[in-house]
Amino acid sequence: MAPVTKIKDVARAAGVSPATVSRVLNGNSTVSADRAARVLEVASELGYQPFGPARALRQQRTRLWAVIVSDIQNPFFTSMVRGIEDVARAEARSVVLCNSDEDPVREASYIDVAIGERMGGVIIALASDRSSHVDALLERNMPVVAVDRHPRSGSELIDSVLVDNRGGAAAATEHLIAGGFRRIACITGPARASTASERLAGYKAAMRKAKRAIDPALIRQADYRHAGGYAAASELLRARRRPDAMFVANNLMTLGALQAIADLGLTVPHDVGLVGFDDAPWATLTTPPLTVVAQPTHEIGREAARLLISAHPDTSSRHVVLAPTLIVRGSSVRAD
Repeated sequence: MAPVTKIKDVARAAGVSPATVSRVLNGNSTVSADRAARVLEVASELGYQPFGPARALRQQRTRLWAVIVSDIQNPFFTSMVRGIEDVARAEARSVVLCNSDEDPVREASYIDVAIGERMGGVIIALASDRSSHVDALLERNMPVVAVDRHPRSGSELIDSVLVDNRGGAAAATEHLIAGGFRRIACITGPARASTASERLAGYKAAMRKAKRAIDPALIRQADYRHAGGYAAASELLRARRRPDAMFVANNLMTLGALQAIADLGLTVPHDVGLVGFDDAPWATLTTPPLTVVAQPTHEIGREAARLLISAHPDTSSRHVVLAPTLIVRGSSVRAD
């Protein structure tokens, strides 16, 4: 069977962006006549067949939204989904929550369900920015908003609500540097997640700004899970030259790091300073309370829902970037 031609294939052959192709195929008059003619010619040559008229699909869609999160056990998503639901209920929409469990195959199955049920839209925290199946939604002109992580392909067609991960990680690292910590480690997430690379980049930027050497021995990539954080922190703290502080790139891994510190008989912050990315209800219950980079989780959800409600295939994609907040507590402040 011959492969199905997609919007991005037409865009590549016509030398335009996928967003331009989408606008031309939906009859948007903002594209110049010459460029529109070129797009239509290439689409015909490649045998591109859009999945039915967009207007007809919109009329047939339900008032049901799919919210696909990458890890339902992560407290980050609890508040975010509440923000989505608050807006959805005010607009007489209902929400179905789906957990991809960081698995692109499982994520693709939920996308298929959303398409099959003709849902009104999808809000998705991608399991991977490298092997996303959001193209299937775009091919059917289904409104989609990416949250937390952005796709590497198709991002020019997809609305998104993200956080300044690089800036937040830099602020956390700068805080540890200012506190007098010398060997600052970073435990970041998996390579497939854009948030992991952005937070690692923020850590490195802060180290360079302070004219500190970036030591690969102080950097670990884990899985954004408790067990991954525990293993990474244990390895770092058992090294001959262990770190005296750690920046950990999400809340579940921070829990794992706290457990590793305790199991090794060390204390926070006397032996190891600690800053986590993401606030959580338990962060003030630790001894000492945990310094965190707090994301505006509820507002992420509300913004994503607003974008989904106002989505229209003729408009360019919209991208909202929200600022995180460094909340300093006792885990990163030494009493000298």
